Amino acid sequence: MARERSLAELYASDPERADAVAFGRRGALKGASLAAMGAAIGAAIPFANRMPAGLFPAALAQPAGQPPTLRMDGKAALVVLGERPFVAETPEAMLDDDVTPADRMFIRNNGGVPERFAADPRAWRIKVEGEADTPLDLALGEIESRFENVTLRLQMECGGNGRAAFVPETRGNQWGNGAISNAEWTGVRLRDLLRAAGMKETSRFTGQYGADPHLSGDPARPSISRGMPIAKAMEDTTILAFRMNGQPIPQIHGYPARLVVPGWPGSLSQKWFNRIVLRATPHDGPGMGATSYRLPVRPIVPGSNNNGADFADMTSMPVRALLTNVAHGTRLPAGTRRIEVRGQAWAGDLTVRAVHVSADFGATWREMTVNPPPNRHSWQRWTGNVELPTDGYYEIWTRATDSEGRMQPHAAANWNPQGYGANPMARTALLIG
Repeated sequence: MARERSLAELYASDPERADAVAFGRRGALKGASLAAMGAAIGAAIPFANRMPAGLFPAALAQPAGQPPTLRMDGKAALVVLGERPFVAETPEAMLDDDVTPADRMFIRNNGGVPERFAADPRAWRIKVEGEADTPLDLALGEIESRFENVTLRLQMECGGNGRAAFVPETRGNQWGNGAISNAEWTGVRLRDLLRAAGMKETSRFTGQYGADPHLSGDPARPSISRGMPIAKAMEDTTILAFRMNGQPIPQIHGYPARLVVPGWPGSLSQKWFNRIVLRATPHDGPGMGATSYRLPVRPIVPGSNNNGADFADMTSMPVRALLTNVAHGTRLPAGTRRIEVRGQAWAGDLTVRAVHVSADFGATWREMTVNPPPNRHSWQRWTGNVELPTDGYYEIWTRATDSEGRMQPHAAANWNPQGYGANPMARTALLIG
């Protein structure tokens, strides 16, 4: 008869089974089960009596194997999630700057990366077509000199940020929380360009295009072409950018020009931007319709198939907060009893009303100080501290509430086939001693 492995062995080799055995049918964690989990984690669990039934420790919730680390000139050691198209995530502890450095900005491509525009970037041409009385075909230099230049700190977040939290797993790159940036962008307001084209009364939507080649190699196929309601295009924070953090935009991030459509899915922020079409009807390019960047209007069964016929386009991204000065898996010296914590929080088109932090599995929460954003659509810095009674294993849970009172859920909600809109509270594992 085969010998059942001890819980310590199970946690080392099969943590899901160990979790089931440890918690049992009633979800109670005690005695040998608690000791085994503590042994697997490498420390005692001071707040084990407050641990929710069936909770899987964040310290053990790691994917099999280590994802590859990015090695690219001008970029930090991001986590590579995909090769074709190329996708890389920023670890949360690299997002501690109020203005995201270019080397720490996440990478999300939908097609190939075009060859760098070899001519003077001011010669790059951008067209405004469609429902316009005077369609435009302007060089970037003319746009820069003709229209007012603005510099804003703007959040940019992939619509699939947090996707790895969905159960069952969905299609797409399995983002953690690092598909977010808050760079300082310089450009012109998109609305100034659209107004100069003589927008017709029938201009209700946009369709955006860029120079990134389709992975098939077909020059007639755009890799992605998304659009938005004209009201979003006309906001004063939606810009055509030509500088990032005071420098030319890096090639991987859209040089020499890109759209920045903050607060909504980052796929709208077309890289290598060269054309926008004003439309009377919603755009129908690749990346539009069906289940692409769309969410269920009514809940669907997790894991089920759905054609997205009754889905709605994603608009404002959900509220989220990250702990950025303490990395997941950090070990601090024995005797540490107080930790200063800080991070970033944002809420799409809204602002963040509050950030709360818990060190005892959500039994109690401490409110943090949240700074106002420097401009609309920038993320917000939060700061505070947590008190820890003894050495051992802790999880720092971070939860934000937006200006309309919506709070991050404990687990990813509104399951959908392509895994958009997940914003569960962040959990950071920490060892003292």
